[in-house]
Amino acid sequence: VVTTYCPANNEPIASVRQGNLEDYEETVKKAKEAWKVWADIPAPKRGEIVRQIGDALRQKIKVLGSLVSLEMGKVFVEGVGEVQEYVDICDYAVGLSRMIGGPILPSERPGHALIEQWNPVGLVGVITAFNFPVAVYGWNSAIAMICGNACLWKGAPTTSLVSVAVTKIVAKVLEDNKLPGAICSLVCGGADIGTAMARDERVDLLSFTGSTKVGKQVALMVQERFGRSLLELGGNNAIIVFEDADLNLVIPSALFAAVGTAGQRCTAARRLFLHESIHDEVVAKLAKAYAQVRIGDPWNSDTLYGPLHTKEAVKIFLDAVEQVKQQGGSVVYGGKVINRPGNYVEPTIVTGLPHNAPIVLTETFAPILYVLKFKEEEEVFAWNNEVKQGLSSSIFTKDLGRIFRWLGPKGSDCGIVNVNIPTSGAEIGGAFGGEKHTGGGRESGSDSWKLYMRRSTCTINYSKDLPLAQGIKFQ
Repeated sequence: VVTTYCPANNEPIASVRQGNLEDYEETVKKAKEAWKVWADIPAPKRGEIVRQIGDALRQKIKVLGSLVSLEMGKVFVEGVGEVQEYVDICDYAVGLSRMIGGPILPSERPGHALIEQWNPVGLVGVITAFNFPVAVYGWNSAIAMICGNACLWKGAPTTSLVSVAVTKIVAKVLEDNKLPGAICSLVCGGADIGTAMARDERVDLLSFTGSTKVGKQVALMVQERFGRSLLELGGNNAIIVFEDADLNLVIPSALFAAVGTAGQRCTAARRLFLHESIHDEVVAKLAKAYAQVRIGDPWNSDTLYGPLHTKEAVKIFLDAVEQVKQQGGSVVYGGKVINRPGNYVEPTIVTGLPHNAPIVLTETFAPILYVLKFKEEEEVFAWNNEVKQGLSSSIFTKDLGRIFRWLGPKGSDCGIVNVNIPTSGAEIGGAFGGEKHTGGGRESGSDSWKLYMRRSTCTINYSKDLPLAQGIKFQ
């Protein structure tokens, strides 16, 4: 049994029974049986079920958003926005259910057809993190479902209530349509369940969202059995502001990217590179904006900034601030724990560190923004790319040539490359994911659906002859 706590006051909310390995075994068997039913349903009909799931979530969007705020700690508007993201991906998946498939290719042989057939992989395991306890499961499950897969979900133990609530909503839609609820199964649990999923050959694809350290362990376990994994790991994301930037865009963008979700997004801005000619002006304006951030209980609709998720996260924040000071940096705003119940810390701005300071190159899951000076485009593009992760990045400029150099082969090496917008707040229509230690996986839109399917190249001979490819004669 795990007790979940409210990050805003560290009061217990509920006790949730965690599954053991026997529960896991039973759940996998039921999910595999349910897949046999689901895979036989035509894709557009599967899309109709996913549409109903989106509608059911839409009807409960505020109460579910409130639960996210209560258990995870993000502010109410972000909690609702996260559920909205699941609703949006359901809507997207409905249309996709009538579009997935492969091409008919020209065959070099007379009387032959060459086609590409896409089939579901089978059972998709989804391990999600505490910071997006609804949306990331939604990205995976909605797309996996229209592709014809069953899903097995393990959420973060600290957001177990959210996992149970979402699963109940989805299961009711399935069962109302006389389909097994096990098509979307849930096992609450810790590392033992996650390890079982990674090592289980019956899990045909494992989507893992979490830290780079754990993601590497998951990848190795899955690869050992030649399984498939989809990894969404860390990010040490940068915003670059050139001297010609519109500061009316820069200040709110940097504020949202660094302070939103109390810095606990994988796409949060951790590094802010400012051209030396505007450095002092931007720092002053940003500090003024930080001072106006409304801090409060996350479930209040006017709160913009809530607590960190756990007491341990507060300790990590304080350790990072101490390292900043030891490495020669200056805290120009924040840097302290807020004197109130819960896991509240001040949003923090740091200046005076070199671009390659050890703490700057380390992803810290906290609201700490390192402000760094640069002179030239070439050097700052290189500094953007010098961290191990490659998730999100953004520049602010009006120079069209610079924009396309940023998007090109010598520009950002990230999976998300933005211009004049924050690093966070991605839309569902594009593929979401990153390079290097971020894991290389892609979820949500574009052609991410292909990761949830297996591809077969099929050659059909409808003639009475047997010509061989490449003109080979074997007689």
